Amino acid sequence: MPVDARAIFIPGGSEIDPLRRGVPVDKEGHPPPMARVENTDISRVRNYPMQPPTIPHTIDGYQVDLNSNRCMLCHARANAATFQAPPVSVTHYMDRDDQFLATISPRRYFCNQCHVVQTDAPTLVANGFKDIDTVMALPAPPGGH
Repeated sequence: MPVDARAIFIPGGSEIDPLRRGVPVDKEGHPPPMARVENTDISRVRNYPMQPPTIPHTIDGYQVDLNSNRCMLCHARANAATFQAPPVSVTHYMDRDDQFLATISPRRYFCNQCHVVQTDAPTLVANGFKDIDTVMALPAPPGGH
């Protein structure tokens, strides 16, 4: 049964349309096209200290589950030179008590908790982020310290 658009009251409804993109509520919308994954194998500059690096290649079909972690084939410290891949940080081999482990720490095992691929998606929200070096280089406001 179709929804009667007149039965839905949204104050100022013409101004509130972040998800429907102009499609009336009684019509089926079409999703925007999926953004393509950048597959450049070029590391991006990080925006702030301790930012996890982004993944500069596609990971479609990579198995990362309880039984296997495809990322470690190339990025494990023992294999990184062979595959010319950056090795994971030594912190990924430490447990919560800062003791070094022979293999990747279980708390760092699922890479996509922190690392993401980059896409060619358009910027949806303007970003005014400034790293600490940029902020520190700005002149002090008048009367400020």
